[in-house]
Parts: sequence; C-alpha cells; structure tokens
Amino acid sequence: MVGLYLAPPQNAVVLCVDEKSQIQALDRTQPVLPMQPHLIERRSHDYIRHGTATLFAALDVATGKVTAVMKPRHREQEFLAFLRQIARAYPDQQLHLVMDNYAAHKTPDVRKWLAANPRITVHFTPTHASWMNLVEVWFAIVERQAIRRGVFTSVKDLNAKIRTFIDGWNDRAHPFIWTKTADEILKKANPKKTSKTSH
Repeated sequence: MVGLYLAPPQNAVVLCVDEKSQIQALDRTQPVLPMQPHLIERRSHDYIRHGTATLFAALDVATGKVTAVMKPRHREQEFLAFLRQIARAYPDQQLHLVMDNYAAHKTPDVRKWLAANPRITVHFTPTHASWMNLVEVWFAIVERQAIRRGVFTSVKDLNAKIRTFIDGWNDRAHPFIWTKTADEILKKANPKKTSKTSH
C-alpha cells in the first residue's frame, strides 16, 4: 500500500477513501467573543446540538483534490452510494482505493458491487493502522479549519459550510508530500513489542 503513495501505477488513479462520522452541528448559546489584545477567544461552555452528519471523502493522491458528499448516516447503503459517485467521477480510469477495515466497507453488497466493477481495486490498511490512509490527514485539516470552532445553526448549515470548505480546498488543491521513506512508514506500521507480558 505504501508503494501506491510513493510510486502509483501508471494510468491509474489512487484514491484514499473514508468517512468522518458524527460531525455535530453545534450552536453556542452565547456568541463567540473574538480574540483581543491580551485575551484569548472566548466561548460559552454550553451549546445546542442540532444533529449530526457524516462526511464521505475520496482524496486523489496525485492531485490532492477531494470528491465528497455529506450524508445523514454512515451505513452500508450510504457507503455504496458514495462508491458509485466515485466511479462516476472517474468514469474511464483504473481506480485503486485505499480504505480501512470498517465493517461497512466489506459487506456482501459492497463486495458484489466491486466484483461487478473490476476496474476498481481495493487496498485495505493494516488493522489498527487506519492512520496510513491519507484522507485521515485531510479529515484532521477539515476538523481544525472548518468544524472545531464553527457555529452551526442546523445540519443543513453544517453541510453547507463543509461544502464551501471542500470547494475552496479543491480550488487550491495540491498533493501531500511524504517526508518519510517507505521503510520508515512500514517500521511504524509494524512496531516492535516493548515488553513480554506473560501473566
């Protein structure tokens, strides 16, 4: 899988696919007080929760562009609909999808759909190594820049603001640059055990 990032196959697109679930549409009970000289930004500790949404995203490793959709839930049917969206976005290309081992990614219906679409190859991250999925880095950026300090009056408002962020991201998209070698990445994915615990 690391080779897909560092030396992707010719004439194919590598997409890192995942979902960020349970994004809360939180509205503060008091307005956020902006940062001022010698004062940090202040916000009330209490909030109104207007519901949640799930962000499905596919990050193109070569360009940094993101194909995404907001859904109310993150079940098999939403994931399958997102796979179909990805296939439509890249209609005539070989696709390599990097995904984690989430149950909705491996259901019989998903496997059946993938078997009917042989131009799409799935590569699962090792168990407990979903951090190797590059879209997780992008989700962290979305969280920091669009969600964490946001005020959302409804799920519709949350979805619109995330969509605006994605559109802006795609306007200035660029690929992520790996700073570690393949050996360093694999070493972290397979750490040495630090102790022998036999009780």
